[in-house]
Amino acid sequence: MKKGTIQVICGSGRGKTNAAVGRAIRALAEQENVIMIQFLKGSQDEGMKDVLARLEPELKVFRFEKASAFYETLSSQEKAEECVNIRNGLNFARKVMATGECDLLILDEILGIVDCGIIKTGDLMQMLESRESEMDVVLTGKVFPEGLEDIADDISVIQKVKVDKEEEG
Repeated sequence: MKKGTIQVICGSGRGKTNAAVGRAIRALAEQENVIMIQFLKGSQDEGMKDVLARLEPELKVFRFEKASAFYETLSSQEKAEECVNIRNGLNFARKVMATGECDLLILDEILGIVDCGIIKTGDLMQMLESRESEMDVVLTGKVFPEGLEDIADDISVIQKVKVDKEEEG
């Protein structure tokens, strides 16, 4: 059976999630169903999640984390608690891949959970290779893990070229 494509959107610049959402909009225009699972965002940017919720049932967005702050700002205890939630999100992603529940699966900031050491690159590769359908998958995150280039069909890097002085603050 032919497998779908794996697209990676990574780098230090802004707009990786927005690029993935653009890919989702294109899939919706082609009458495809999309699931987006977001990692490491906590309950941040609820406004974007609310806007995306208007596109249901064709686009479904899931966040399993409960903290109101970004993962990297949490205490060790809070990180341990969130790791349980992140693993629940990963298990859900595996289920979606195994059942072919959607045409496009976006794993937003999954590369970040590899970078944080929550899962290993090999675990991510094994999960992606176990897909049972022609499902396309988009992976986002800042750091591109070594070894993933072997299974990625498309790798886009978004780099920061200029930083607004007010944002450095």
